[in-house]
Amino acid sequence: MKKTFTLGTTITLALAAPAFAQDVLVFDYSGFEDPSFHQPYIDQHGSAPEFVFFGDEDEAFQRLLAGFRSDVTHICAGSVPRWQESGIIEPWDTSRIAAFADLNSDLVGADVLAGSSDLYFLPTDYGSTALIYNSDEVADDAVASLEIFNNPEFAGRLSIPDNVDDAYALAYLATGVSDWSDVTDEQFEAATAWLRGIHENLLTYWVDPAEIQQLMASGQVLAAWVWNEVPVALAEEDFPVGFARNTEEGTSVWLCGYVNMTEGEGSEDLVYDYVNALLSEASAGPLLENGFGSANDAALQALGAEALEASGLGEVTVPVLAQLPISNEQRERQAEAFERIKAGF
Repeated sequence: MKKTFTLGTTITLALAAPAFAQDVLVFDYSGFEDPSFHQPYIDQHGSAPEFVFFGDEDEAFQRLLAGFRSDVTHICAGSVPRWQESGIIEPWDTSRIAAFADLNSDLVGADVLAGSSDLYFLPTDYGSTALIYNSDEVADDAVASLEIFNNPEFAGRLSIPDNVDDAYALAYLATGVSDWSDVTDEQFEAATAWLRGIHENLLTYWVDPAEIQQLMASGQVLAAWVWNEVPVALAEEDFPVGFARNTEEGTSVWLCGYVNMTEGEGSEDLVYDYVNALLSEASAGPLLENGFGSANDAALQALGAEALEASGLGEVTVPVLAQLPISNEQRERQAEAFERIKAGF
């Protein structure tokens, strides 16, 4: 999944110091340099690793193919097959992941390539994608189903992400699919037709959380498909917001993590120290406060059900579509169809 996080201003640095000049170089979204996310690493080594930021994963992928060197890179699950097939990442040694036994098994997922038993993608952080709504203007029964996007009462006051993974997660759920790992042609066509059908009802395809928060706060959008950090931020501003994760068709979970770079020039030991710090109990709380669930399920659950619910990650009683890695063919097919839909075709 291509995401733009807003823990800090998302920027792209032209180039940082060469990787060989650093002990370890982390290629990441802006905001994940927050020291509280990896404080055990700082306590152990006296300083944080070096961070270089990218704007989105396509840009990161192209820079790495062009010769930029990082030791470890933060990506979301949808990008994994392409990165693995390119040869720029190598498997993790799971015996060196301190919390590996405590990782949420639903987030680790199946092999990203047929016949592979190695772990190329180490899940570290996840969140939910569900239906947000203005609770002063929209009745609870109107958000009981994802068919609100087809409701003419709300035409022109709805929005979904400009993100193919989130869009198709919504469309598959709306058409009765909660596992996208092996969809049929008929299921893909049904989801595509559903997305095409709601296009005219959308005010816009939102690009980043700040944009949809502003659209909700201004009253231009009454309901939208969003990441869980959005209702948390709006609630902090005392906006009347609801987050309907128990819509009858289901809800979705997105997943991000780190990949170990094949040609990294820094310390492999420090790479493992960094990801172990991020997956530690000490980091679970700060991550959750910023809208991210730790993949270390034991550490996350220890924070309590109330904290999880407040961050939009509480228990649900409906099907959950986990945005685990899918084949390049399927993702490209969905991306091509999504671009045509946005263009009005």
